[in-house]
Amino acid sequence: MSSSVRRRVLRWCGTAAAGVVLLSSGGAGISDAVAKPAPDRPSADGCGIAVPSGSTTLTVQSGGLARTVIVHVPAGYHDWRRTPLVVNLHGSGTTAQLQQGFSGMDPTADQNGFLVAYPQGLIPQQIGTLSGYDWYTPGDLLYGGAPVPANPPDDAAFITALPTLLAQSYCVDPSRVFLTGFSDGGRLTSYLACHASRVFAADAPVAGLRLPSPCPAGRPVPMISFHGTADPVDPYQGHSEQYWTYSVPQAAQYWAEQDRCFPVPRTTEGSGYSLTSYVLCAGQGDVQLYTVDGEGHEWPGGPPLPPELTSVLGPQSDAVDANSVMWTFFVHHPMPRIVLTRH
Repeated sequence: MSSSVRRRVLRWCGTAAAGVVLLSSGGAGISDAVAKPAPDRPSADGCGIAVPSGSTTLTVQSGGLARTVIVHVPAGYHDWRRTPLVVNLHGSGTTAQLQQGFSGMDPTADQNGFLVAYPQGLIPQQIGTLSGYDWYTPGDLLYGGAPVPANPPDDAAFITALPTLLAQSYCVDPSRVFLTGFSDGGRLTSYLACHASRVFAADAPVAGLRLPSPCPAGRPVPMISFHGTADPVDPYQGHSEQYWTYSVPQAAQYWAEQDRCFPVPRTTEGSGYSLTSYVLCAGQGDVQLYTVDGEGHEWPGGPPLPPELTSVLGPQSDAVDANSVMWTFFVHHPMPRIVLTRH
């Protein structure tokens, strides 16, 4: 990818990140980045702290490391009302800012009144001339089969703790915290569906659905995923990198088994897509796979990409609006009041 293409991508993503302000840097924690609560208000509860709508870049502390996260506050946010939170993870070699533009989730958040957090990885990754970061998913290699560096950041712990960190300054509803991610971020989303099932009420990997083994989820986890049939990076039929051997439909079946669903799925055909649904799952489990015909390695229904990107990632499709579809799924899958432990 040429430097001119990178500049176009950054300009394209800049509209979604307009108004981003760096409020903290270096070793400052989130309580230093946003107005501190009054002394008589619990420091772990951000309800009652006025924050403006729009996007803000924060630095938070996790595992002794300074971590970057962009937080988008929806229009009409009220600091006295518990608000849902969606954590949105970027793919390999990109950044929180690029994911904000690539997924185009902010308008959906504004329309439906939920917070979005775009955290950023720490492992440097160069793909062509595009410089960004990778996530560390335990047990996986990095993009292209690259080895994990020594002493990698504990990204799983960072993402798991992020809702609690943000709840210090925003009025977050802990029963409606959700996780999505693209590609590398989708694989980490799949991992955390198993390892943070008491934090994230439902999960939505985009071009990244896997079932880690073992999967010690404490309950049947609602799972919705999206994948294009022409994905050249994480092929729909599998048989690629070490972390991408089995097919996407097989991954959905594995999750159906994990959630103890009825083994025979129901398939619904739409215009340019098909929906595979596993029903009659244990607890509030639910498994859905949206297969987008002819789409490449993209976010379904996302903002248009320049031709220089689609020539590498494959064609885009607007047959499915992943943001609105996953939000509807999230609305119907809050954290159950009683979390059942698997035996």
